[in-house]
Amino acid sequence: MMDRIGIGWRSEIAAGILANLNEIDVVEVIADDFFDATNKHIQSLQTLSKQVPVVFHGVSLGLASSTPVEITRLEKTARLMEKVRPESWSEHLAFVRGGGLEIGHLAAPPRTDATIEGAIKNLFLAKRIVGALPHVENIATLIEPPGSDYDEVFWINSILHGSNAGLLLDLHNLYANAINFGEDPFYMISKLPLEKIVSIHLAGGKWVSNKQYGDERRLLDDHLHDVPDAVYSLLTEVASMVNNPLTVIIERDGLFPSMECLIQQIKQARHAISVGRGRKTINQNTVAT
Repeated sequence: MMDRIGIGWRSEIAAGILANLNEIDVVEVIADDFFDATNKHIQSLQTLSKQVPVVFHGVSLGLASSTPVEITRLEKTARLMEKVRPESWSEHLAFVRGGGLEIGHLAAPPRTDATIEGAIKNLFLAKRIVGALPHVENIATLIEPPGSDYDEVFWINSILHGSNAGLLLDLHNLYANAINFGEDPFYMISKLPLEKIVSIHLAGGKWVSNKQYGDERRLLDDHLHDVPDAVYSLLTEVASMVNNPLTVIIERDGLFPSMECLIQQIKQARHAISVGRGRKTINQNTVAT
C-alpha cells in the first residue's frame, strides 16, 4: 500500500472535492455528523465511499478519561461503520465531559496513571462494541494540563503500548504544543513509537495572546488557516523515519480558501512525503554500503 494524501469532508467544499477526486487519494469524514443522519444522507456517504476511500474521524467520545465512554455513542459509531464500511476510524486522546457536564472542547486531561488506565479501558470498550480499535490522535493544548505526572510523549506512548492502538499523529498539534511549551518537535517525534504511526493530520492555526499573563503568546490550532511550512517539514521528517504507508489528511474547518489552494496543499504534502521517502532510501543505502 502506498502513501496517500487526502482531505477532510466538509459540506462547504464538497463540490470541490468531488470535482477533484483525481488529486485526492482519500477523504476523512467526521463520523459524529452522521450519527443521526437520514437514510438519504447515509446513502450519499455510501456513494462517496464507492468513489474514493473513506476513513471516519470521531470528535466526541472523550477517550482519555477515567470516566467510561458513553455506550450510546459507541453504538452509533458501530451502526455507522456497519452501513458505510470505512477503511478505518479514529478518535482523539481528549477529555470532553465529566459529571454530566459537556466541556464543548477537546481538552487535554491530566497526564496521570488514572487517565492512562482510563484511556486503555475505553479503547478496549470501543473495540468490543465497534469491532475495531480506533487510531488515536494527539491533541493541542494552550496550557499544560494541571495535575500531570508525565510529559505528553510518555503519556501517549503508555496508552499506545497498553492498548495496541495505532497513532494518528496530528503534526500541527504536536508543533503547537512544542512551540507553546519550549519543546523540540523533531525530538518529540523521535521519541514516539514509529511503528505505531499510521495516519497524519495537517492543519494550520494562529497566534493568540493573553493580557492576563503579560501578552504571552500561544499558537492556537484552529483549522482555519493554511498548513505552515514548519509542519510540512515535520511531515518530511516522519516520512524519512517510518516504514508504514501513511494516510495524510489536510484538515480545514472554516475560512475556506479556493479549492485550487487546497489542492496545492495536498500537492505540497505529497512532495514533502516524497522528499522524506527519498531521504530514507538514501540513508538505508548508506548503511548498507
